[in-house]
Amino acid sequence: MGVEVGAQSARSRALAVLRIRSRALAVALLPAAVAVVLLAGGSTGHITGPGWDTTRWIVTVLAVLVLLAAAGIALVVARARPAMSPTVAIAEESAPDLYRMVRDLADRLDVPAPSAIALTPDCDSWLEDRTHLAHGRPPPGDRDETEGLQGLRGVRGLSSRPRRAPSAPVLVIGSPFLWWMRVGELRAVLAPVVAGTGPSAHPDIAAARRFVRGLDAAVAVTSAPTRGPLTRTVLGGAGWVTRLLLRSCRGHAAEMERGVAAAAAERAQAVDYGLRIVAQEQVGLAYAGWDRLLTRVALPAWRMGRWPSRLDAGVVAALTELSRRDRLAEGFTSRLGERPACDLLEEPGTVDEAASLLAARLFHGGPAEPGPDWAPVDWLEYPDEVVDRKWRADAARLHRVLDALGVRHSTDPAAPGSGGPTLARVLDHLMASPDDDRHVPGPDADAGVLATNRGGAYEEMGIGLDEDDAELVLGNERTAALAAGLSAELAREEAAAPDLASASAGGAEPGPDRALWDDGLLPLFPLQPPRSGRELLADHVTAMVCCAAMDTAGAAPGLDWLDGPSLLVDGVRAADLAPRVLTLVESGDPTPLRDWLRHLGVRPEKPVRLV
Repeated sequence: MGVEVGAQSARSRALAVLRIRSRALAVALLPAAVAVVLLAGGSTGHITGPGWDTTRWIVTVLAVLVLLAAAGIALVVARARPAMSPTVAIAEESAPDLYRMVRDLADRLDVPAPSAIALTPDCDSWLEDRTHLAHGRPPPGDRDETEGLQGLRGVRGLSSRPRRAPSAPVLVIGSPFLWWMRVGELRAVLAPVVAGTGPSAHPDIAAARRFVRGLDAAVAVTSAPTRGPLTRTVLGGAGWVTRLLLRSCRGHAAEMERGVAAAAAERAQAVDYGLRIVAQEQVGLAYAGWDRLLTRVALPAWRMGRWPSRLDAGVVAALTELSRRDRLAEGFTSRLGERPACDLLEEPGTVDEAASLLAARLFHGGPAEPGPDWAPVDWLEYPDEVVDRKWRADAARLHRVLDALGVRHSTDPAAPGSGGPTLARVLDHLMASPDDDRHVPGPDADAGVLATNRGGAYEEMGIGLDEDDAELVLGNERTAALAAGLSAELAREEAAAPDLASASAGGAEPGPDRALWDDGLLPLFPLQPPRSGRELLADHVTAMVCCAAMDTAGAAPGLDWLDGPSLLVDGVRAADLAPRVLTLVESGDPTPLRDWLRHLGVRPEKPVRLV
C-alpha cells in the first residue's frame, strides 16, 4: 500500500510539472492563434475595416516574434547538456558479478534493472538519468572522467567504448562502499536505490524529469559568459524565461522526488531488511574513514604533486586502525573475514586507481591525467615519497623565510651547525625574550590598534598579517613575522607553480558543456579552508623537528592511517609532539619541546638535510 501511495504522489506531481510545460506552450501559441483568427476573419469578410487591418498586422508580427522566441528557447532547452556527475564507468565485462548481483536485486524488487554501473569517489549511491542525447557522445574536445585517464585506458575495469545514451538510469555507487562493505551489506544498501528504477520508468515521471533537467541545463547555458552584446541579450531573455519556468516547477519536482524515494524505500523493505540496518552503520563508518583519509592522508600527498593510487584500499586500513583504537568499533573487524564487495570486480586495483585519480581531481583540483609533476604513489612508498619530502620542503621554506628576516644562524661561531639549517636556530628565534615582554600590552590595551601599528613594519617588508597572525603579535612579534612570512612565501610558490589542471585540459574549447571541468571551479569540493599563518608556522616547526629527529636520532617518516604523516621513533609513533610545538609557537616557551628532544637524543645544533 505504501508503494502505491508514494508512486501515486510522484505521478500526480509529475503531471503538475507537465501541466506547467503545457501552459508555457499555450502562452507561446496564443498570439499565433489570435493572428489566425484575425487573418481568417479578414479573408472571409467577417472582420474588416481600417482598424482591423492594423490590428491584424500588429498581432501577426507579434505572433511571429513570439514563435521565434519560443522556438529559440525550446532549442536551447533541447540542446543544453544536463549536468552529469563525474564518475568512473564500469563495463559489464569488467564486473560481471556486480552486474549479476544488481540484476538479481532488481528481479527481487520487481523493477527494471539499471542500464549501467558507475563509481564515484564518495560515500553515497544514487540513480542518474543519462537518457539525454547529448550524453551519448561528449562534445569535441571534451572528456569525461574516464576518458581523461589516458594512462588507464585500454585496460579491463574501465569502459573505453563510445558511449550511447542509456535507456534506463545509471546506478552510481560510492567506491569506498565496494572496498569496506561485504557483498551482502552492499546488496542491502543498494536495495532502496535500485528500487527507484520502478517509479523512474513511468512515462509521466520520466518526461517531467527530462523537462526539469532541461530547464536547469538551459539556465546554465544562458548564465555562461559569452561574447558579443547581441548574444548576451538573446541568452539573457531565454534565461529569464527558463528561470521563471524552473521556479514554477521547483516545488512540484521536489515533491515528485520525495514520492519516488518513499515508494522505493517502501518497496525495498522486503529485501534484506535486517541486514540493511547493520549495513547502514557501515555507511556512517565508511564516511568517517573516507573523510579522515582524504583530509589527513591524501591531501598532503596532493599538495606535493603526488596522488595515492589506492585510496579505496586505504579506507579499509584506516577503518581497521579505527576499530583497533576505538572500542566502539571493535566488532566491525570481525566482518573482514567475509567476501568483500570489491571481489565483484575483475580488476579492483585498476578501478581503485581510476577512482583515486578522480578523487584528486574533484577534491584538490589536480590534473585529469598522470604526468611527471602529477605521479601516483603507492602506500608503501608514501613515507619516503610524501612524508619525508614534505617535511624537508617545509623545513627549507622555513629557513628561507628566516634568511629573509635576517635571523642569525648561531650565536656561537664554534657551534657545529653554525651557518647551516639547524633546529636550534628556529628555537632561539621563537623563544620569548625580555624585549618581547616589554611589548606585551596591558589589560586595557586595544588589541586591534596594537596589531595594526606593529603590522606596519611587516607590510614594509611585503608581509601581510591575518587575524591569527595579529593575535601572535600581541605575544611575540618575531613569531608573528615568521608566520606572516611563511604565508607570503607559500602564496608566491603557488602563484609561480604551473597550472597543471589547465595544462591537462589540452586544447578543449571552453563552453557550458565544460562547466563541470572549468579550471576556475576546481576543486569542486575543497576539503579544507586555507591554513592560517599560525597553522602554517606550527606545521613548519613540526617539519623541522621531524627532520632533526630523522637526521640526528635515527627516527623515520611514517604513515598513520588516521592522522597522516607521523614520526616513528624505534618503530613507535611519536604522538606527543604536537602540543609541545604549539606551546612554543603560541607562548614562546621552548622548554617542553627541548625536554622532548633531549629525551629522544635529538641534537638541535646539528644541521639537517633539506630538499
